[in-house]
Amino acid sequence: MTATHEAELPEGGKPLLTPLAIGASCLAFVVIGALQALYGPAIPALRDEFGISPAVAGLSLSAHFVGALLGVLIYHLLRGRLNNRVLLGGSYVLMAAGAAAFAFSPSWALALAGTFVIGLGFGGIDYGLNQLFAVGFGHRSTAMLNLLNGHFGIGAIAGPALIGWLGADSYPEIFIGTGVISLLILVTLGGVAAREPAPAPAQGAPAGDARVLPIIGVFIGVYVLHVAIETGVGGWEPTHLEAVGYGAATAATATSAYWAAMTVGRFVAAPISLRWSAPSILLVCCVGMAGFLLLATVPALAPYAYFGVGLMIAPIFPTCLPWLNRAVPGVGAAGAYVIAASMIGGVAFPPLLGAVIDTMDVKTVPLLLFLLAVVCGVLSLWLRRNAPDPGGVSASRDSGRTDAVTPL
Repeated sequence: MTATHEAELPEGGKPLLTPLAIGASCLAFVVIGALQALYGPAIPALRDEFGISPAVAGLSLSAHFVGALLGVLIYHLLRGRLNNRVLLGGSYVLMAAGAAAFAFSPSWALALAGTFVIGLGFGGIDYGLNQLFAVGFGHRSTAMLNLLNGHFGIGAIAGPALIGWLGADSYPEIFIGTGVISLLILVTLGGVAAREPAPAPAQGAPAGDARVLPIIGVFIGVYVLHVAIETGVGGWEPTHLEAVGYGAATAATATSAYWAAMTVGRFVAAPISLRWSAPSILLVCCVGMAGFLLLATVPALAPYAYFGVGLMIAPIFPTCLPWLNRAVPGVGAAGAYVIAASMIGGVAFPPLLGAVIDTMDVKTVPLLLFLLAVVCGVLSLWLRRNAPDPGGVSASRDSGRTDAVTPL
């Protein structure tokens, strides 16, 4: 894929990202995927080292996500004052410093501070690179974003596997390794454009249009709901499968397969997004999520259905972000809103789902998530009608037709 030839040319005829910078960005997503997935497997070692309960050890992930949310917002607020290289560089340094603090901390309070600092850098990298990929490759931006976020999944699989291989007590060395890689990526920032090009005013709804707030609000709804389903399946699939008769080992394997499906789904979606429009992909994914979750209510089909759910969820985040930027090009904060919302959904929804399950049977998990998928599907239909994607793949392939993409 000659992606750089499709990039916008903001300054001096140069693309937003050189091939080296693209590769480094994918490596960065492997790192942040691994970091997010490392806290859980490290909990036994954290409990032994600091003498804390499982619930207290779990605060490490909470502190990480609070930092990540702030990292997104801070990065966005500073975008107008500082260039991409400075902001990304600062995010890599923060992530490396937080990893070192977490690895070498003599107390639990300082370890939590380290995870918070990791989160600040994590949020900046997540937001900064997603935004660059969303605007940097023309109609191929959706494909490139799916590739970028697919590497996040590689890291999320590799991180726990590395702890399983080396042992939980090796978590300090693993965190230090992620910090060293973060610092090495700094040398590639010269391949990142200092500024993105101004959005094309002819596409989408301008900032003063009355449709802007509803469009952004519905995109936020899609992001919150699909992340709620993602974390709901990831958190409750093992419990549900054991409740319907599967052994613990089978349930754990099926859950790992679910997370692997999300990685595979993004790589598969990359070429698909070059032929199908973002509205069509989102609608198919929402219908697919709902269908597979309904199948998950059948015990004999549940492990396979959850794998299907992972495939359907995978393309939503990277597919909708370029579409959002094209739909409301005059609202620079739109991307920050939806990425922050996805993080809030990931933190807030699992305990909310747990509270609902406490009053019901755990076997209702797929049915509850099915209802969320139905709402997500309704929102996707609204976006398809009210936020068309004239600057997407269909327009790029054939400007002489209203839709060169095969309708679904």
